Amino acid sequence: MNQNRSLFADAEEDNLKNVQPLAARMRPKRLDEYVGQQHILGEGKLLRRMIDAGRLGSVIFSGPPGTGKTTLAHLLAIETGSHLRTLSAVSSGVKDVREVLAWAGDLIASGGPRPLLFIDEIHRFSKSQQDALLPDVEAGVVSLIGATTSNPYFAVNGALLSRSQLFQLEALSAEDVQGLLRRAISDPDRGLGDCNTDVDEDAIVYLAQACEGDARRALSALEIAVRSSADQTVTRDVVAESLGSRLGGYDAGGDDHYDLISAMIKSIRGSDADAGIYWLARMLEGGEDIRFLCRRLVILASEDIGNADPQALQVAVSAMQACEFIGLPEAQLTLSQTVAYLALAPKSNAATMAIGNARRDVRENKIVPVPKHLRDAHYGGAADLGHGEGYQYSHDAKGGVAAQDYLGVDRTYYEPVDRGFEAELKIRMETIRAVLRGQDLS
Repeated sequence: MNQNRSLFADAEEDNLKNVQPLAARMRPKRLDEYVGQQHILGEGKLLRRMIDAGRLGSVIFSGPPGTGKTTLAHLLAIETGSHLRTLSAVSSGVKDVREVLAWAGDLIASGGPRPLLFIDEIHRFSKSQQDALLPDVEAGVVSLIGATTSNPYFAVNGALLSRSQLFQLEALSAEDVQGLLRRAISDPDRGLGDCNTDVDEDAIVYLAQACEGDARRALSALEIAVRSSADQTVTRDVVAESLGSRLGGYDAGGDDHYDLISAMIKSIRGSDADAGIYWLARMLEGGEDIRFLCRRLVILASEDIGNADPQALQVAVSAMQACEFIGLPEAQLTLSQTVAYLALAPKSNAATMAIGNARRDVRENKIVPVPKHLRDAHYGGAADLGHGEGYQYSHDAKGGVAAQDYLGVDRTYYEPVDRGFEAELKIRMETIRAVLRGQDLS
């Protein structure tokens, strides 16, 4: 009877194994099989020291898809000899969390080791769901392992984050992915070694580069290519077709949205038109809102170019109006033209610095009263108060600039740079300031 049950169990295990995707079958069983992330797992690195000391605590893994967050959680349980329970934030609620925490409490009370609770996509938990974890995490009843593809500083409660060690997982290098692919091709038990199919070297190299560090995506494409080739050689074209669109998902409300617009703005500010257009293309391919792109370009025209090229603001505003009028796909032409123009325009942040310094002065220092000669004198009784007395009408002065004080204190905010049209403004400003201070320039 026991033998029959064993045979049935083996058969069930084989059946389950057969339906698993290649990425799941090739998941490492020991930490020494794990590829990549040496910046946290290498000799002397923090996570490695925590594992070796048997003091894991609670950790949050963040990083792109396919970098091994789930795999690493399972390996931590193996390496520390701990019980592991898994929840998905997509399908689990507060009730599920409390049931697992009750189980962990019973295990600890019975003298067992502290268990691990792995929560995949923890950023999808609401604040109340994350708060439900706090007491037991803080009391050490359970070691939390959270995984997220989002920025944990935005997606995870600060209280929970402060009780956990944060580890950023990085996209695997092309060399690391090539090693995984070759291992999968040659492994007869878990991989594709039992298939009578050859895979060209350039197909492996291409797949390792095109997957963008996502090992799961690379292994999935490899399996499709091999299984569909039926004893034929797998070429570069076959794996390219199996991989599908090279562009990964675009999170319009998360890190992609903020990181890519940051890269585009900094590239334009740095006068690199090619880089600016590339980041623009990434966002357009990802479905970014063109109104958002236009707003940022209008802001940049004043923030980073200013009077070095006053036409830049006109170009950006015209682009905003044109994009609103014509929409996509044609608006991409207007956006590309605008990004190129702004990138190549002379740069100045003088206007940005001027208003920033002036507003800080207003906030932090004694308020400067309006000089009496500049106050409104267009009402009855103003003259009795001395308002407008001594004011000099600038159009009556030589050169259109009268020698009078407009602020009442000696302050300088706007400092034009020596680039573009602002270089001309700088010369003019020096002349005007001299006149305002009463210097005779004749």
